[in-house]
Amino acid sequence: MADKLDLRPTKKLGQNFVIDGGTVRRIVRVADLTTEDVVIEVGPGLGSLTLALLPSARHVVAVEIDPVLAAQLPITVGERGLGDRLTVVGADAMKIVAADLGDLQPTALVANLPYNVAVPVLLHLLEVLPSLRKGLVMVQTEVADRLAAGPGSKVYGVPSVKAAWYADVRRAGPVGRTVFWPVPNVDSGLVSLTRRDPPVTSASRQEVFAVIDAAFAQRRKTLRAALASWAGSPAQAETALRAAGVEPSARGEQLDVETFARIAEHKP
Repeated sequence: MADKLDLRPTKKLGQNFVIDGGTVRRIVRVADLTTEDVVIEVGPGLGSLTLALLPSARHVVAVEIDPVLAAQLPITVGERGLGDRLTVVGADAMKIVAADLGDLQPTALVANLPYNVAVPVLLHLLEVLPSLRKGLVMVQTEVADRLAAGPGSKVYGVPSVKAAWYADVRRAGPVGRTVFWPVPNVDSGLVSLTRRDPPVTSASRQEVFAVIDAAFAQRRKTLRAALASWAGSPAQAETALRAAGVEPSARGEQLDVETFARIAEHKP
């Protein structure tokens, strides 16, 4: 099909297509879909995962930024008699909002996310699609580790804490390189997400995320120093931290999302 479309995957769009049938069947199995689920898939590419998802869900909304692929996907699916279960949205997933999807509000995200924008796309969709209750995404191994990391881990950071605002996140298994075309020079992994309520806090999500960003911008520094610009001065940062019950000498990698929310409540 790629030859027919004169398609050459591009690094700019982060295109590495899954071409192994066993892998897409495994993804669908681990995603634990029901026939009531509306699935949103980002970057369906040539449609191998899409075709595996369609029999297991009520509907699949495929978001594809590449116009050639977006035009081909309904044809590929229609040839297999599943066209009534698919809606293709030709758009950048980073610009999608719930209103763009009309009555098809997704309950599950299942996708081989483009490597170069995996974390921003995931966080964006969790923010703008409150109907999402669960997800299974394939990302490069390092990103999977970061998303699923807990406080105290060496790879715990901004993606870990922000993802935890929305969901319980865990690793769901490795994926080898050879299941992709072209073969990437990194390994991949599956990440499972289960939506949960955000921490109970008087601070807004934006206010909490501002604290998280500041805490990890200089992760080697103590929070007293790292949050100085956020609070106005090191002394004001210390006051806010102590009010939140956090030692000023602690570092961001030691704190969970609930603690960051508590700090945000005490901004001077």
